[in-house]
Amino acid sequence: MKPLKLIAHFAINPGKTEEFKKLISKIVETVREKEAGNGTLSYDWYFNADHSECKVLEAYRDSNAVLAHAANVGPFLAQFFEISTFSGEIFGDASEALKEAFSGFDITYYEFDSGI
Repeated sequence: MKPLKLIAHFAINPGKTEEFKKLISKIVETVREKEAGNGTLSYDWYFNADHSECKVLEAYRDSNAVLAHAANVGPFLAQFFEISTFSGEIFGDASEALKEAFSGFDITYYEFDSGI
């Protein structure tokens, strides 16, 4: 089974970039402590040139690893959502439990077709 890949997109509210970056430091440290070697394969944050948008490229062993990640970062999400607009994409075989858990979010799902 191929890993699940996610792209989280945040459009940061004007004047909130520094606050957003401080939250990134906290959330990355939490993920590093709780998830390294436990199903999180990558978790990388990127900004556009003017730092008004941020994308997180993520990869997980399976849907259960994504659900564990969501539980770990849940306490931070409300803070991110207060200072940015979120949307996401999930690529791969997302379980029904994962889709149900994320049902209130702006997420598009993509099924794998072909590749190497």
